[in-house]
Amino acid sequence: FLNRTSFCLLCCRSANKHKPWIETEYQGIVMENDNTVLLNPPLFALDKDAPLHYAGEICGFRVHNGPTGSSSVQFEAVVLDRSTGEGLIRSKEPLDCESQREHSFTIQAYDCGEGPDGANSKKSHKATVHVRVNDVNEFSPVFVERRYEASVPEGRLFDRIVRVEALDADCSPQYSQICFYDIITPNVPFVIDNDGNIKNTEPLDSKRQRVHTFWVTAFDCGKNRAQADAQVVVTVKPSCKPGWIGWSKRVEYTPGSGSIPLFPSLHLETCEETVWNIQATVELQTGHIGKGCDRDSYSDRSVRRLCGAVRGEVDLLPPPSPAANWTSALPTLPSSDSSLVFSFNGSTHVAVVPNSVATAVSGDHFTLQLWMRRGGINTQPPTNQARGNRREEETIVCSTVKNDDSFSHYSLSVHGCRLSLFYWPDVSAARPVKFLWKLEQVCDSEWHHLSLSVQFPSVTLYVDGVTFDPALIHDNGAIPNPAPRQRLVIGACWVTGSVYVGGYRGLLSGVTVRPGSVEPHSVVECLYACREGLDFGDLETLGSGMKVHVNPSQSVLVLEGDDIESFNRAVQQVTYRNSLRFATPGVRPLKLTTSLRCFNEESCLTLRQLEGYLVVLQPDAPQISLSGVGPHLARPAPEFEGPRGVPLFPELRIVCSLSHAVNTAAQGMEGGALMSDAVAHTLDGCEVQPLGEELNPEREELLVDMDALRERGLEIINTTAYIAITGAESISVYEDVLRSVRYRLAKGSARFERRFRLSCSEMNGRYTSNELTLEVNFLHSLDSLYHPSHLLASQQQFLHPSHHSGELSGHTLPNPHRNSVVPGAATVIIMVCVGFLVVMVILGVFRIRSIHRRGEGARGGSKEDSGQWDDSALTIIVNPMESYESRMGISADTEGEGEEDEEVVESPDDANDDQRIIIKKEGRDGNPRRY
Repeated sequence: FLNRTSFCLLCCRSANKHKPWIETEYQGIVMENDNTVLLNPPLFALDKDAPLHYAGEICGFRVHNGPTGSSSVQFEAVVLDRSTGEGLIRSKEPLDCESQREHSFTIQAYDCGEGPDGANSKKSHKATVHVRVNDVNEFSPVFVERRYEASVPEGRLFDRIVRVEALDADCSPQYSQICFYDIITPNVPFVIDNDGNIKNTEPLDSKRQRVHTFWVTAFDCGKNRAQADAQVVVTVKPSCKPGWIGWSKRVEYTPGSGSIPLFPSLHLETCEETVWNIQATVELQTGHIGKGCDRDSYSDRSVRRLCGAVRGEVDLLPPPSPAANWTSALPTLPSSDSSLVFSFNGSTHVAVVPNSVATAVSGDHFTLQLWMRRGGINTQPPTNQARGNRREEETIVCSTVKNDDSFSHYSLSVHGCRLSLFYWPDVSAARPVKFLWKLEQVCDSEWHHLSLSVQFPSVTLYVDGVTFDPALIHDNGAIPNPAPRQRLVIGACWVTGSVYVGGYRGLLSGVTVRPGSVEPHSVVECLYACREGLDFGDLETLGSGMKVHVNPSQSVLVLEGDDIESFNRAVQQVTYRNSLRFATPGVRPLKLTTSLRCFNEESCLTLRQLEGYLVVLQPDAPQISLSGVGPHLARPAPEFEGPRGVPLFPELRIVCSLSHAVNTAAQGMEGGALMSDAVAHTLDGCEVQPLGEELNPEREELLVDMDALRERGLEIINTTAYIAITGAESISVYEDVLRSVRYRLAKGSARFERRFRLSCSEMNGRYTSNELTLEVNFLHSLDSLYHPSHLLASQQQFLHPSHHSGELSGHTLPNPHRNSVVPGAATVIIMVCVGFLVVMVILGVFRIRSIHRRGEGARGGSKEDSGQWDDSALTIIVNPMESYESRMGISADTEGEGEEDEEVVESPDDANDDQRIIIKKEGRDGNPRRY
């Protein structure tokens, strides 16, 4: 027995010679709701020791960790048939595709060994198993949002109004994808595609239905429907028209308001069109106001004084006069200010300045200033210019000046849109130099001010107060030498004899030259810079990417940006400013031009140009009030004959105020009221004019303190018809100057009455004061006074027919010394006065009797004796203050009281006790006369 057993063991040990064999790789699929893995290829283990018992059988499979080292714990492998080696892989627990879709691990087969105890078993190599978990449609679609909203303009069909979106939590493409959407609300004008895009099927009408509400659902590819449907709300907006909204065609400006926004509620509507650049240009046209824009309304000389300009300029185009006759042949045009505008036609209109004036402005340091407008009225091209030929330069000023033993030459010309200064410091030695500027202002047919400061070799040009740098050119071409003769010409350039070339076509005004140092920039800017224009409110409020540009004359403002909201805020910050207190009223045309750039240039919006106007309202007119004078000034005649005369307006007061409407409703008062505020003003002229006949220079004159005028920079025109004091100065200065105006008479030429009128103005005569009228009375003294009976007896003997009693009546004063010898002239005056008084006495008698009769009728005869006339001891003398007192408001009789027309005044005690003065009271029309 023992030997048999040993033999069997030896045979079995020698029977298990081979290892089991399996495939090297397996692909497996398992469903989420199953644990059996379907392998490809199927799991079979083979052993070459078969059909031996144990050694050729497969006892099991072992599962090892995969590359990740974690998948083996979820799977196991079992043997289904030991003899065939068939096996099965299954999961130990349910699998979730959403958490892990693929698993990898290795398996190894082993045989049963050499006996039932599995001794000396052999293992196969390791094979890789890849298991994919197949998805089960266990989840339904879910919408990203429960409510979708959109707004669209009416009347259009859109490719997409809004897009809805749903998601599915399944892991496979089959069950995780949304296959289609559906609108479950019936009868709505919308459709939805498989991607969730909703569009309208017909144009929407906001009037018929403003808001559309409907529901949509979603299905995945496993035909699972969404757990909850989504709501879609579409709001229909009224039709959108791209353009500016809030444009006001008329903008009003009240003078004195400073800066006001032009477009406070303006905003741009692009109708959801995507734009990446916006540019808006605002243009303010002020060319119709005087010479271009609202500048100071004072005269040029007054403005120069206010701005601190250096004096000494020489007017090359003065108003025609006997002293300045070189401008008499030039045609003139009306101007809105006080300046004189001269017209040049390019051929016959030339002004040759006399050598005496040209010599005063010689030198290589000077400032040339002028107002220029190319073109103009009644200008024709030169007749010698052939059609198609290039137009020659137009010369504005051409000057050849003698400097000791040499000549210098310069000329200012325009050609197209170029301005050039041709300067030749020495025509016999140095080369000419040409300074050139290219300016739009030269050829825009508008008024512009040019100020050329020459301090050779430095030249500075100011156009409307703005500096422009030149391009310096050495002109080496063939240039004819100027004739070595001093000559200054306006409107052309002199060649020889009466031949002129380069005629200027246009308008000129205020052409002046001031020799010496050049004008400072601050002064030129003050003189000619516009006081009105476009501006931007607050640069700090500009958004990112916004740009603002304003041209030097502040008539064009350009905004540029890429964000609509920032652009709208910037447009609302565009303002109009006017620094003048009394702005020129009128209309300023206003334009707004907009250009848009879009990503799709073909469908980009195009906006039309907007046109409107700015209306500058009439400013509150200042009231210039003259008071404290007259209306009468009575002084003894010898005072007027003194060396200094008599001051006419010693207590003159000038007050300037503004009257404006005040709303009193807020104060509990009904209606409105006018308030007057005193303001500090600057007058620019006052005039003293004798009324009636002009002053006789042989026996009367008006005196003014010339030192005070020169000290304050004022100018005076003193003629026999008027005295005009001009220049911009304060009210206090004009008060001091006018208080010093004196009236002086020559010895023995005193009259009995002279009337003067005083008036003042500001803003170049735009606002005038009241007219203050002063009557000057001369008090005459007589050496003796005769009794009326003696005078009446000899009236015909002394009365001379050449004297006018009407002129001399009521202006003689009796002398208390009776026995003095009366000179011939005084006797004649006395006789004329006595004759006039006799007539007045007779008229007085009839007047008193008529009053007495009326009094008796009214009082029933209560005063019977009041009408008796007692002339037994009546002495009548002339009242020297008759004209003065009668015009001081002494009335003839009171209303309804029956008082007499004559008032009896007792004479002083040192005079004759029986003398009485009868004063005749006359009415007077106090209304001033205008001239």
